[in-house]
Amino acid sequence: MLDIKFIKENPDLIKDAARKKHIQFDVDELLKVEEQRVELLQVVESHRAKQNKITDQISQTTDQTEKQRLIEEMRTFKEDAKKNEETLKEVIKEWQLLMLHVPNIPDVSVPEGKTDEDNQEIRNWGEKPEFNFEPKDHIELMEKLDMADFERGSKVSGFRGYFLKNDGALLSFALWNFFLDNISRKGYTPLMAPSIVKKETLIGTGFIPQHEEDLYKIKEGHYLSGTGEVPTMGYFMDEVLKKEDLPQKFITFSPCFREEAGSHGRDVKGLVRVHEFFKLEQVIISEADHEQSVNLHEEITANVEELMKALNIPYRVVVNAGGDLGIGQVKKYDIEAWVPSQNKYRETHSASYFHDFQTRRLNIRYKDESGKMHYAHSLNNTAVATPRFLVALIENNQQEDGSIKIPVALQKYLGKDTIS
Repeated sequence: MLDIKFIKENPDLIKDAARKKHIQFDVDELLKVEEQRVELLQVVESHRAKQNKITDQISQTTDQTEKQRLIEEMRTFKEDAKKNEETLKEVIKEWQLLMLHVPNIPDVSVPEGKTDEDNQEIRNWGEKPEFNFEPKDHIELMEKLDMADFERGSKVSGFRGYFLKNDGALLSFALWNFFLDNISRKGYTPLMAPSIVKKETLIGTGFIPQHEEDLYKIKEGHYLSGTGEVPTMGYFMDEVLKKEDLPQKFITFSPCFREEAGSHGRDVKGLVRVHEFFKLEQVIISEADHEQSVNLHEEITANVEELMKALNIPYRVVVNAGGDLGIGQVKKYDIEAWVPSQNKYRETHSASYFHDFQTRRLNIRYKDESGKMHYAHSLNNTAVATPRFLVALIENNQQEDGSIKIPVALQKYLGKDTIS
């Protein structure tokens, strides 16, 4: 959510943000409703002041005739005031709904484009493996090594269901420990977060209303979170932090759930796109400083690149086009790992910064040295998401005999150098 004062002073910036993000939003409609809200608020406040004045007059007068006249005037006045207050409530509801749809301003470095097809590669790393045999996909490899059971997964869980077993399960634990160990030692606080979250936290992080169709609703006002970013951002909701305690850096583990409502017919087999998965997520709450947000954005991206290199997985980093940004994101990088069976890179990590878009909604503030209040800035990036990450790890390290070579950096976490 943006500051209404900023919106009123910069309507053309909002219009251009909606254009660049390919989001339908009418800022003129919001400004019209804002004008109604301000006018009605002034009327209601004026009525309340007059009501207080009449109340004082009633309490001070001793003339019963005059008192009765004032009481009658108060009754009529209250009826009129109530009508205005009810109108104001309806206008505020409309205003709040429109405010939730205001897109954040993308950074000037964000490229034009409508979809992820328009994302621009900014760097790549690693040699794509050249096999002297026909490489298999992760489904065939994992089934032959008894690492996964997709048929029983579908029987138990339905479409996109899966079981990880034996080394498939152990490899997931190894990856979690590898990423947790290496990122936590950089000063990130380990956190195990709930996956059941209130609607307020999803509104606060921007997943509602933009991505509500992708969420599992479990009861009124409660949902299953699609990422650890949501509960972690809710951790400091409605709190005032100390500037000296910033930035707050977390490495959060949580189960995640997504309907994948807009992905019918895409990646229907295997582990690339599933309804239930697990993530370690980097989340940062920092000072309200653009330069610091930019630097931290590079940091959380570099944290992952360093570990991708340690695992010797070829990858590339792309800067996302405007149409591939969420409503609240200022800028986003995707890290995409090479998937041999598909002969292309697939997204495994998304690193974003938001300025105060999320913290304003969640009311997360801090005091500076002079005691002035500021809304903090927020950032996040995947550390590792499983089982999707297994796809690149397994396929890039497959051997001719169907075994999987384990990268040296991961061997101590799995306790073996080969899965066979």
